[in-house]
Amino acid sequence: MLAWLLGVVLFALGICASVALHEAGHMVAAKAFGMKVRRYFIGFGPKIWSFRRGETEYGLKAIPAGGFCDIAGMTALDEVTPEEAPRAMWRFPTWKRFVVMVAGSVTHFILGFIILYLMAATMGLPNVAGTPVISGTDCAASTQDPKTGEYADCGPRDPAPARDAGLRSGDQIISIDGKATPTWSDVVSRVQKLRGEHEFVVLRDGAERTVTIDIPTVKRLAPDSKIGASDNKLVTVGAIGVTSTPIYHYNAASAFGGSLDFTGTMFVRVWQGLIAFPQKIPKVIQAIGGGERDPDTPVSVVGASIIGGDAVEQGVWELFLLLLATLNFFVGVFNLLPLLPLDGGHIAILFYEKIRDWVRGLRGKPAGGPVDYTKLSAVTMVVIFIGGAVVLLTVTADIVNPIRIGQ
Repeated sequence: MLAWLLGVVLFALGICASVALHEAGHMVAAKAFGMKVRRYFIGFGPKIWSFRRGETEYGLKAIPAGGFCDIAGMTALDEVTPEEAPRAMWRFPTWKRFVVMVAGSVTHFILGFIILYLMAATMGLPNVAGTPVISGTDCAASTQDPKTGEYADCGPRDPAPARDAGLRSGDQIISIDGKATPTWSDVVSRVQKLRGEHEFVVLRDGAERTVTIDIPTVKRLAPDSKIGASDNKLVTVGAIGVTSTPIYHYNAASAFGGSLDFTGTMFVRVWQGLIAFPQKIPKVIQAIGGGERDPDTPVSVVGASIIGGDAVEQGVWELFLLLLATLNFFVGVFNLLPLLPLDGGHIAILFYEKIRDWVRGLRGKPAGGPVDYTKLSAVTMVVIFIGGAVVLLTVTADIVNPIRIGQ
């Protein structure tokens, strides 16, 4: 229990640090361009303590649920003093304002990459994309225990089709009979349906090789089987005797490239998750009502902290760090959505003003004034209401029916 609480606290602190660095990204960029930064605070609510250095007040507030960086004149509607007016943010060129607005998300991306690099250089990175890279070849064991799911030991007569065909550790299976196999599950499902000789194309040391493998039949648990069930059945499938690579290991130098590749994969997965997000809300509501919680449903920072606690309690620090990196990528991408009051909404307005003025210039008209944010207040409130409702739903689900690891 103590280890679990430690994990929850550590993950919560990681989230707080991410938020603090997000706001620090805005602040550093604004100061670099000469904008007036009035305040930089971590948290909301009553002020606990603060100090002033130069023209900026730094401090901590009672509710550790975010933070803010108060830049003078973020919009033309903000009140500024005569002294602040020349350095008001809205007076600066569009590209400088864009850099300041995007700096928060960029900070999340940098932090996520640093976490991944440290993982790659020490404990390795998981094969989350399921890339079909072979980690070893052995016999295609003829039987599988229907109760335990364990494979029988290799006997002298058990075939080893992949090894006999020359496949070895590090090979990546990219196609079978001309059909692409981008993931390990594609390889498994395809092989299980095949019998006899078939062509495999593998990638080794950057070069493609074609081999012919004679696929035998073996006995495996039926897809709907549950380990330990007394009524499990065995079915006949094809097998070639290979295992996948669950972890990619790197040294300090190669970890940089590995982390970049992994970061690209994370961006794709985060974007896919955002697109599928609305479809998963009904399952969150069902979980609140007592239904089984789908592990693929969205979680709040509360749920993420609970999973982080489980990971620490079970000693799975890889999961803890990967979850923290994923959260940073998610927040960074989400914050760039073109919706107010997110940074992406402000960025969208910057580009709108720039394109509008360009079009007006083509028509011989002067540049228009700054966008009137009061006219967008209704849309902003709708976004805030929907966002607040989603947060309330996920937090409630994470309290009454949380996703747990190993339970």
